[in-house]
Amino acid sequence: MALTEIRSPILTQRMPETVPIRALYVGDRIDTRALEPVEPLGLTPLTLPCGENGVGVFFRYGVVVLFNVAADAETGILERLAPHIAGPLAAPETDHARLQVRPEADMQADMTGTILVRSATVECFQTVAHALAKSLILAHYETRIAGIFERIEPLAADLRERGRIAVYGKALVRQIGDVLHMEHRMVGRVETGEKPEVLWEHPELERLYLRLSEEYELRERSRALDRKLEVISRTAETLLGLLQNRSSLRVEWYIVALIVAELVLSLYQYLL
Repeated sequence: MALTEIRSPILTQRMPETVPIRALYVGDRIDTRALEPVEPLGLTPLTLPCGENGVGVFFRYGVVVLFNVAADAETGILERLAPHIAGPLAAPETDHARLQVRPEADMQADMTGTILVRSATVECFQTVAHALAKSLILAHYETRIAGIFERIEPLAADLRERGRIAVYGKALVRQIGDVLHMEHRMVGRVETGEKPEVLWEHPELERLYLRLSEEYELRERSRALDRKLEVISRTAETLLGLLQNRSSLRVEWYIVALIVAELVLSLYQYLL
C-alpha cells in the first residue's frame, strides 16, 4: 500500500462543527506498521489523514474509526487496507456516532448520543476512537458468545434430563479453544479494561474517556463477558471430563471382555 494513497493535506481545524463518525471492525488484526506515513497525525494509535478533510484512527486489533470521511473515500480506504488485514471479515461490523465541537461545552455524550468536545484535536479523536473501538469489539464478542451459549445449553440440558451427552470430544475442545482465543484477544490485544495511552500525556482528556466509558458501559460489558466466558469454559471442561471418563470406562469394559474371552478360550482348550 503506497503511503500517499491515503494521505491528504488536511488539518483538524478544518473539521466541521458536527463530525460524523463511523467505526468498522474489519478483521482479526491490522498491520499498522505498513500504513505509517512519514508524518502521521499520531502513532498510539496510528492516526492518519483520510479522504477530504477526514481523519482515520487505526487499531492493531482490527478496528478502524473514521471521522468526517465520505462513503466513497471510505470504500477506497478499505480496499487499500485489505492487503494488511489478517483474518478479514466478509462484511465489516460497523457502529455510528456524531461528534460536535463546542468550546464552551462540557466534554461528554449528551442525551442524543452526540459526543461533545471542546476542540477538534488529534488527541480528542484518539480518545473518542478508543471508546468506540472497544464498544464495537465488545459487541462483536457478545454476539459470538451468545452463539456459543446456544450450542452449549442443549448439552447441559441433555445431561440434566438424560444423564448423558451426545457430543464428540473434538467439538468441545474447539469450544474451549474458541473461548481461550477470545480471552487472549480481549486481555492481550484489545485491553478493554485499560485506559488508552493517550491519557498519560493528556490527562485533561481522562474525564472525556470516563464519560464515554460510562455511556457505552465498557466496564460492565467487559465484566459480563468475562463471567460468560468463565461459565462457558467451566461447562465445556466439565462435559469434556465426563466424555473422557466415559471413554475410560468403555476401555475398561473392553479389557474385561478381552480377559473373559481369553479365559473362555483357555478353558475350551483345557477341556479338549
